[in-house]
Amino acid sequence: MSQRLRLLLLSATMLFLELALIRWTGAEIFDLSHFTNFVLLGSFLGIGIGFLRSDATRDLSRWAPVAVCALVLFVIAFPAQIDAGADQLIFIGGTSSGLPMWISLPVIFVAVAAAMATVAEGVARVFVTFDPLEAYSLDIGGSILGIVVFSLLSLVGAPPLAWGGVAMAMLLGLSGRRPRPLHLAAALAVVTVLGVESTRPDLSWSPYYQLRTRAYEVSGFPVVQVWANGIPHQAIIPVSVPPDVSPSGDLYGRVYRRLNRAPEKVLIIGAGTGHDTAEALSNGVRSVDAVEIDPRLYEIGRAQNPDHPYDDPRVHPFIDDGRAFLERRADTYDLVVFALPDSLTLVSGQSSLRLESYLFTVEAARAAREHLRPGGVFVEYNYYREQWLVDRLALTLQQGFGTTPCVESIGTSGHLALISASTDPSALTCPSPWNPAGATVPAPAVDDHPFPYLREPVIPTFYLATLSMVLLASLLLVRLTAGPMRPMLAYGDLFFMGAAFLLLETKNVVQFALLFGTTWLVNALVFTGILVSVFVAVQVARRVRLPRPEVLYGGLLAALVLAWAVPQESLLSLDLLPRFLAAVGLGFSPVFFANLVFAQRFRDVASSPVAFAANLLGAMVGGVMEYAALMTGYRALLLVVGGLYAVAFVLESRSRKAASTRLTASM
Repeated sequence: MSQRLRLLLLSATMLFLELALIRWTGAEIFDLSHFTNFVLLGSFLGIGIGFLRSDATRDLSRWAPVAVCALVLFVIAFPAQIDAGADQLIFIGGTSSGLPMWISLPVIFVAVAAAMATVAEGVARVFVTFDPLEAYSLDIGGSILGIVVFSLLSLVGAPPLAWGGVAMAMLLGLSGRRPRPLHLAAALAVVTVLGVESTRPDLSWSPYYQLRTRAYEVSGFPVVQVWANGIPHQAIIPVSVPPDVSPSGDLYGRVYRRLNRAPEKVLIIGAGTGHDTAEALSNGVRSVDAVEIDPRLYEIGRAQNPDHPYDDPRVHPFIDDGRAFLERRADTYDLVVFALPDSLTLVSGQSSLRLESYLFTVEAARAAREHLRPGGVFVEYNYYREQWLVDRLALTLQQGFGTTPCVESIGTSGHLALISASTDPSALTCPSPWNPAGATVPAPAVDDHPFPYLREPVIPTFYLATLSMVLLASLLLVRLTAGPMRPMLAYGDLFFMGAAFLLLETKNVVQFALLFGTTWLVNALVFTGILVSVFVAVQVARRVRLPRPEVLYGGLLAALVLAWAVPQESLLSLDLLPRFLAAVGLGFSPVFFANLVFAQRFRDVASSPVAFAANLLGAMVGGVMEYAALMTGYRALLLVVGGLYAVAFVLESRSRKAASTRLTASM
């Protein structure tokens, strides 16, 4: 195998493994799906360490299967314990048994870093044999290949056995040496563990979750419980079950008893396995648009729901993000329902945005209002965990509809509530107009700060504590495994570029999620588009004489200013094609200029592995800085990006002046 092909495939394997670990650990460790950015941070740290070890005497890359095996076995053996309801931040889900979060997350972080370091060391030892920009081009090309392969496996619903099998085969096949028995045994153990899990008849995988189903009976009625990532998520119950027997009581039927006229056309967002849709049909609704983001949940409902709502000709299912559906469609309805649209995962591994976050903003309430016919009603219901969240959502509807919403608490625990609103108050029979429980109500979430479950705009204490441990562990790991950090000081500008670029990527991910949906496909396409932009910028740098750094930084600054000047919500009013073109132009222009700046600097570095490691470790710090969005919102990240690139410019200018001075002195 040629070295070029080997570097391409090694880079593809590295990104493939990173994506697989983010996906799999989030499913196996209860509620780690809310913390997948910790897996991403561990990946960046590990890759940086691996590149710093490119010339180490002892090659650890052969031990990659063993390191991955150790991580897999730890995840299987020790789930995390996470409190679902907290004073500062709510996690929709349950409290699971296992290690406390403050122990489990740092251990997972270190284990991921160790596994990725061994893989990255193999990449780095080939990387160093090429010209810096050619090596970087091959690395980016491999990354594009890795994300495409993983996305295709997600598209066909491949289980973890496929992910682990591909990763282990590539690690063993690309090592360049005959595997030792221990390495083969480790790879076999990974494939065996994942194979046992993948062949369980009650388990299946969607693009978002590990889903488990169990059928049983309640008072002679069939029930199918669905767990997502180990948390009870949905229950398939016939609509004929009496309220005193049903686990949800009369919640679903109560919606229609509160309407003063029978609805003919209904929109259900979060249709899931179909119980809300079946309830609508049983109440005589003539047309139902049922929107569900998870294709596997829809398939389970279609196959196992005894009422077979998705086979009814009156039902029109859509596999889509709810907010994106509202923004793209022009249909109007008598009733719009947000039917328990609580996700158990983040949009991506490098943001704090959850799948449903954009559904609970003031702008989303206004979008739902625009889809109501005269006298139409909006309803949302869920187990909200905390009263302050109920009040926040009620205030959100009040600002979105301009009328006082109706808030009906159901039961005595879990804060199960039905919240409804209409621009025409006479459309509702409201037994309990909203009256805040406390003297102050948390401000509603907005599209720029889409964190409805965060009580105040702060970084929660447990995040600060865990991130502090992550940074301390990172310093120790770099020092112990890669030696002194002094060689990286010459590449301080590349460190700050890495931090800035990670934040720039994050801003693009959340922006495209708002404009086009939080689906896994949109997310995969955004990352692929970013990598393609990087690849194009590097090719331009390799083939075209670039202007002075001051000019490139000026272009980057202009692109950042333009992205700041155009609020992302203003693009929602555009049709799909012009919205896409505007989003690509505003989002990818800074990416392109940022990589021209990087490529020009990286081209002439004395040690490409050390320089690349500095950039990757900077990206890890940028991932930590992303949590600032919990306080400031995502638009303000552009200011942080600009500041980081300004620091990089100053450091690069000093480096060039010092080099020029040394050259003059030697003449």
